[in-house]
Amino acid sequence: MDAPREVVVFGGTGFLGRRIVRRLLGHGFAVRVASRHPERGPAVFPDRPRALAFVRADIADDASIVTVLAGAFAAVNAVSLYVERGPRTFRSIHVEAAARVADHARRCGVARLAHVSGIGANASAESPYIRSRGEGEETVRAAFGTATIIRPAVMVGPDDAFLTPLVGMLQRLPAFPMFGSGETMLQPAVVEDVAEAIVRAIERPKPERLCELGGPRVFTYRALLQTIAARLGRRGVLVPLPFALWRMLALGAEMLPSPPITRNQVELMMIDNVASPDRPGFETFGIAPRGIEATLDMILGAGAAAH
Repeated sequence: MDAPREVVVFGGTGFLGRRIVRRLLGHGFAVRVASRHPERGPAVFPDRPRALAFVRADIADDASIVTVLAGAFAAVNAVSLYVERGPRTFRSIHVEAAARVADHARRCGVARLAHVSGIGANASAESPYIRSRGEGEETVRAAFGTATIIRPAVMVGPDDAFLTPLVGMLQRLPAFPMFGSGETMLQPAVVEDVAEAIVRAIERPKPERLCELGGPRVFTYRALLQTIAARLGRRGVLVPLPFALWRMLALGAEMLPSPPITRNQVELMMIDNVASPDRPGFETFGIAPRGIEATLDMILGAGAAAH
C-alpha cells in the first residue's frame, strides 16, 4: 500500500487552517502542520491522527521552510496577520513571507501550492492591510507560477471573529452601532466550505489560478444585522456611525492585547466583500455553499450552553 501524499499547512492551527488540516486528513492526505510553536498543536488536535505531524517552522526563516517542505506533495499558506506587532508587519507576513514560502515550495519540487488571500485584495489600495494582500498575491504568482490563489469572502464559524461577536453584541446592546450607513455588501462563507474547496483545489489535475469563494446570499451589512436580530428574536436599533469615528476607535483598541476591532477590519468594511461571478468559485469544486443560518444556530446553542 502506497504511503499517503503529504501536505504542509502553514497556519494550520488557525481558524481556517485547522479546518483545512482536518479536511486534508479526511481526503486521505498526511499533514504536516508548520508552526513556530508545534507544542501547541496537540491542544488544537487532541485526537491527533497518525497521519498528522507538528513541525517547528518559521515563515521568516528560510532553512526551517525548506526542511518542512522536503518531500511534500503540496503546501497551503493560510497564515494571516490582523494587527501589526514589532517586526510582524502586514508586509513581512503577507508579502515577504508569502514569497518565501512560494519560492521554496517551487525549489523543493512541491507540485501544488494554495495561497489564502481575501476578496478585495488590491496591490494599489491605500489601506496597508488590503495592499499587502494584493502584493502578496503578486509575489506568490511570480515565485510559483501555478499557485492557486484562494480569496474567501468573510468567513463564519462557531468560533469566528465576525459573526460570534455580532451575536453577542446584538444580544446585549439596546442600540447597535453600524459601520457607516450599513450599505456595504457582504457574502459570508462558511469556513468549513472554504476549507473543503482548498483541499479540492489541491486535488485538481490542473490548478486554478484565482478563485473567489462567497456564500449563497449577498447581504448589506444592515440586512445581515437584521437577519441576526430576527434569529435572536430581538428588534435591535441600528445606529449609523461614520467610518472616521470607527478608525479612531480601532486605533485605540489596537493597544489592547486582544483588540475587539482593528483598523484593517474597518477598512475592509468600507468596500464590498462579494465574489466575482466571472471567477471560479465553489461551483468549480462541486460544492454547494451553505448559508449562515446553521452557523448562527451553533453560536446561539454554544451561548445557551455557556449559561
